[in-house]
Amino acid sequence: MKLLAVCTLVPILCAAFQDLGSKYGGMEWLTVGYFAWPFMIAPVAILVVFLKNRELIRSPQRGANFSQTIKLISYLFLFLNVIAAIGYSWLAAISALVALSVPVADRRLRKQASS
Repeated sequence: MKLLAVCTLVPILCAAFQDLGSKYGGMEWLTVGYFAWPFMIAPVAILVVFLKNRELIRSPQRGANFSQTIKLISYLFLFLNVIAAIGYSWLAAISALVALSVPVADRRLRKQASS
């Protein structure tokens, strides 16, 4: 769960630092890319965390909160990457597909575990 929190909070902190630093600090080197790239890389890190912890999804007694948390975070990054694909770069479409793969794989793992 700690690694999942880091994968979620680092892009959000980069976005906050970019907004505050460029607006009030006069730091012109903080570009939109500094904001967008962590949001495009985070779904890949979340997919790795998901794949390393598949057994938590297979046993609902141990991993109910993990499953709900990782799905919520992946939907958040799916939404943000769709916006980034429209406004910044089409490379964000790849990250959006990666973020979409987590809830789909979660559903499949739950079906396999129940049968």
